[in-house]
Amino acid sequence: MSQIVFLGPQRTAPTLKRTIDSLGIVGPIAAITAGWEEREPEDLELSEHLGGRTTNLRLYGRIEEVFKRDPELFEAMRERHDAMRLLQELYRQRLAHAHLAARELLSAVENNESALPDLYGPEIDHAILALRNLDAHHLKRVLAVHADFEQRMRPLERPEVMRHREELERELNGAEALCIAGGHVAILLNRLRLLGLMELWGDRPVIAWSAGAMVLSERIVLFHDSPPQGAGNAEVLEVGLGCVPGVVPLPHAKKRLRLDDGARVALFARRFAPARCVALDRESRIDWNGSELKLGAGTRVLSDCGELEGSAV
Repeated sequence: MSQIVFLGPQRTAPTLKRTIDSLGIVGPIAAITAGWEEREPEDLELSEHLGGRTTNLRLYGRIEEVFKRDPELFEAMRERHDAMRLLQELYRQRLAHAHLAARELLSAVENNESALPDLYGPEIDHAILALRNLDAHHLKRVLAVHADFEQRMRPLERPEVMRHREELERELNGAEALCIAGGHVAILLNRLRLLGLMELWGDRPVIAWSAGAMVLSERIVLFHDSPPQGAGNAEVLEVGLGCVPGVVPLPHAKKRLRLDDGARVALFARRFAPARCVALDRESRIDWNGSELKLGAGTRVLSDCGELEGSAV
């Protein structure tokens, strides 16, 4: 794609209009709010922010209509969902042990100046490699589930899906930019994938934030160091759409990550390297022009030394 921009949260301090203006976009804008689920139509604030020139593509509602008219596809999606949920649980059980081992080793070095790097270093490297291998194994199994579903169901060839794709193609005609909001990341990804929306869109500019940014990356990483429940281990959820390579978007990083915990930050950065783990907080911006990434002022990256590179806003 010619231009993709990832932004920080837009709820309280929107920078979307400023971004649209910086790209020289003056015409109609297509909007996707499928991650909001039943609240998908509640886009008045977004529309007003962009001067009333948005068209909501209704991806959530469209797929609900598809499911009603194609119960076979709905049942296959439900089966795939169940398989994915079980895979995630199995992965999560193994992840807990691997993540704890790597974090404890890194913390031991950080808290002990006399720790011998020649002894600790190889153990830390191997513990992180075990994490990376587990992530890769999980994604391989996820891809196999998707491949089986695609081969059996061929969703893009099903009449109801084809009908909505034809309608979407007409709605997208003339739009100069596509905005993808956040919400439920898995639902947003499934809607985009099932309708082949990005293929319909082509190489026109895209601006995405929160879950919208996550689904366009190569892999979707869920993260929260202090969740209400659970262990707080970052976990790979899914294969993303791969529109922007080499970056792991981390929306609301300030709220969800202990960025003052050097061991945690270093582990996160090293685990997902060579991808850059970018904190998408207020005023953050990432630009992808099809060949390189450019980070906006105030956009910070988790580093393997346990700190954040770049200045906070």
